[in-house]
Amino acid sequence: MALTNVLLLSQIAGYVIGLILSLCIIVPMSMHQDEFKGHCLLFSHGVWNQDGQLDVAWASRAYCDYVIVVGVLMFLTCSIQIYRLSMFMYKGLDSSFLSAFLEAVGCMMLCGLTVTAAVIVTLGFMTWCQNIVQRFPSCEVAAGQNIDKADNITTSGFYMEIGSTQFGTWAAFATWVGLAVFSTIKVCRYHQLENIQVSMYRERQRLVNESGSPTTQDGRSTPPIDIAH
Repeated sequence: MALTNVLLLSQIAGYVIGLILSLCIIVPMSMHQDEFKGHCLLFSHGVWNQDGQLDVAWASRAYCDYVIVVGVLMFLTCSIQIYRLSMFMYKGLDSSFLSAFLEAVGCMMLCGLTVTAAVIVTLGFMTWCQNIVQRFPSCEVAAGQNIDKADNITTSGFYMEIGSTQFGTWAAFATWVGLAVFSTIKVCRYHQLENIQVSMYRERQRLVNESGSPTTQDGRSTPPIDIAH
């Protein structure tokens, strides 16, 4: 029971962290797309004009949309799991072997989704900044500068927004790795308990069979000798 409580508390804490990190992904990325008029700077590139404006070849907004979808999926999963595990803790119960196995599989899938989102944000932001540093000392300095009048975008907060998203995705990946480990430990524990129960059942059956055999019913290991002859 003590191990069960520790695992449940660890999982609840992990899902709370995941819920907070999902907001660190959804909110800044949504703000970025709003300020960039639906465009996504990830993997976008361009050429600087003589008047100091950047002619941008916008990449597909699917990159930003994917990151937002992963954040929403994280938010929903963490919300459901926090409520579910809190009920288990309140009632003094625990999940079944099947639900623990499905939970472990789900955590591993979210590990893959979040690490993909983290790589997309990191590499996409690096591609954008490679164009920015051709004119400015750094991407951070370019934030707030009117660098694209043609698209009427607002660049005041792109560095903070994408930076927050990058932190959120990598931290979320680390969190889901931890949750996957906790879920796997729970599955292994259930498997171990099942093996113990099977072994105890077999041993009990063996003892019952031995106690019911003719050679042990009267407390002797060999048949009685007939002395009448």
